[in-house]
Amino acid sequence: MTLTDIPRLTLAAWPTPIEPLERLSRELGGPRLYVKRDDCTGLGGGGNKIRKLEYLLADARARGCDALVTTGALQSNHARLTAAAAAKLGWPCSLVLTDSVDWRRPEYRRSGNRLIERLLGTRVEIVAGPDERDERVEAALAALRADGRWPYLIPLGGSDAVGTLGYAACAAELQGQMRELGLRFRALVTATGSGGTQAGLVLGSRLAGLDLEVVGISVNKPADRLRETVAALVAGASTLVGGDGQPDPEIIVDDRHFQPGYGLPSEAMTEAVRLCAQLEGLLLDPVYSAKAMAGLIAQVREGRYGRDDAVLFLHTGGQPGLYAYESWFTAGEAPA
Repeated sequence: MTLTDIPRLTLAAWPTPIEPLERLSRELGGPRLYVKRDDCTGLGGGGNKIRKLEYLLADARARGCDALVTTGALQSNHARLTAAAAAKLGWPCSLVLTDSVDWRRPEYRRSGNRLIERLLGTRVEIVAGPDERDERVEAALAALRADGRWPYLIPLGGSDAVGTLGYAACAAELQGQMRELGLRFRALVTATGSGGTQAGLVLGSRLAGLDLEVVGISVNKPADRLRETVAALVAGASTLVGGDGQPDPEIIVDDRHFQPGYGLPSEAMTEAVRLCAQLEGLLLDPVYSAKAMAGLIAQVREGRYGRDDAVLFLHTGGQPGLYAYESWFTAGEAPA
């Protein structure tokens, strides 16, 4: 079986555009930077999780499911987009969100993704941590079954073997765009957290024969742990498309930029947000894309890439999260 044989729902217009970041490139003194705009996927405010959900919801439908349950942090982009996809399909959706990020500003609990989830009419339960989360996820599944529904549980971040296929397909999309635009990228840089986006790009690049470094900038954990997560997802997704299930030997993760911790602001993140906004009119989110851009900026300044190299940054979306950090950007407050 090949990737094109696997069922997929269409939830966005593809391909997402590739745009040059000319002013940012000049500011940094090279390389030639480009951005792939996976923030422009449309549904529910857009973002990278739509690619995973196209495969996950096709799998849910094939299994006869008609309701969704998933989990994430309080400002989870994945949770927002799962809720939006459920609304589009007319399915009920339950979110179990963990209030575990030590950012105690009022807007974090009422704005950003939280506001959009309320507009979508999603059932949301907020819990303190992973132990309570797992218990309430089981309760949400049971409640939907009691209502006569057949719920489908989507893992954290949409990152399992099926969800990983979304970014394997993205790599094939990218291959066509590179050919059309006459571009050859030395590296693709992306945020990596639950691992499915990076894993899909690694697998998809291998399947498409792309000579491309996939560089993950960790947003939540040390590199050794994240490499294990990504490698396992590559292996699992590979078996779905006729592969041998062997992990990729070279998983590149830069873990220098997620501190002071997941979801917590940093000065490097703030610089990335301001540079991209003021030089390119490009909005990043504080949790994922801005920390990934901070990693890319650091790598450029360290001389990782040559002046004439072309490097592609994957914008994973998440701009609604900016509003959840209003006090940081307007007053420069440090984390509580």
